[in-house]
Amino acid sequence: MVDAMASLRALFRSPRRATTASPLAAGGLPADDEVFRDQRRSEYAPAADLLAGTRSVAGWEERDRYAHRLALFARSRAEWLDQWAMAAPHDPDLLLVQAQLAVDHAWDSPARAELLRPLSPLITAAARGDDRDPVPWRIALDHARGTNAGHKYFEELWEAAVRRAPHHYGCHVAALRYLGTYWHGSHRECFDFADLAAQDAPPDSLVQALPVRAAFAYLTDGCGPGVPRARLDAAADRATALSARFPAADPWPAEIRNTLMYLLVRLERWEAARTQLRLIGPYVTSFPWGRLSDDPLGHFVRLRDHLLAGTEPPPEAASIPSPRTAGRPRTGHGGHVLADDH
Repeated sequence: MVDAMASLRALFRSPRRATTASPLAAGGLPADDEVFRDQRRSEYAPAADLLAGTRSVAGWEERDRYAHRLALFARSRAEWLDQWAMAAPHDPDLLLVQAQLAVDHAWDSPARAELLRPLSPLITAAARGDDRDPVPWRIALDHARGTNAGHKYFEELWEAAVRRAPHHYGCHVAALRYLGTYWHGSHRECFDFADLAAQDAPPDSLVQALPVRAAFAYLTDGCGPGVPRARLDAAADRATALSARFPAADPWPAEIRNTLMYLLVRLERWEAARTQLRLIGPYVTSFPWGRLSDDPLGHFVRLRDHLLAGTEPPPEAASIPSPRTAGRPRTGHGGHVLADDH
């Protein structure tokens, strides 16, 4: 395991590269709510234009998020995607959504691996749609994890992904999830990867929050050797610095802030957790709370109320036992939370 991890670690070191603020943030594309309102009228063109815009400005992080949201929408609006496919069957943006939708659908089945394996040609088609695009390669990394692919094949996918976008957050999260699955319980190795990626990334890159994802996997997994408290604190500090770069109530870093708040509560850093709560504003995200409870919003609200009241949340009520306790967090129905969070 050590030799294989060393091989991956060498591949995972990305060259430093300066980044600039996303061109999408400066305007010129329709707002998310406008696009999704048009979708509800079964109009695919605004979504197609949005994804085409992400390609034109190389807005790969935004493209990844939109692909997730559009695939989720298409699950309940098959006719919407069908109209798009009839009008432009070779559209790279359509191919991306189709690949994401197919992987998401297969992932929910107990026969996940068997259903995922035939999807390789669909993912390949999406990758060929625009050779610069790293998002199909992120989907391919998720696909590799779901089909229990070996690390050599995964390394090949990883190399292709980072050639296109060395600091793409979605690809790094996919790699971290793969490592957590392939070397179940080897949380220190996962931290090594996350820390190294964060060190190589620019200060404003979302990859700065990758160690917090590693911390979440560790704290909710319940297996493997312990990780020193100092390493958890360092992950929280790095993500806190990233969070401070964004305005309050900004939807863009919301998932990172929600995950960071969870970690700060687990570390009993109450005032820092309250700061993140204020920065989150109305943007409560399904991750991480959906991994902790069958009622993620209620879970968050109970935790929020305790933080705002200045009281420590009771571990048994909030499913957030202190790192000093022997147990790991459990779901509302009494089972251990799984580290896999596709």
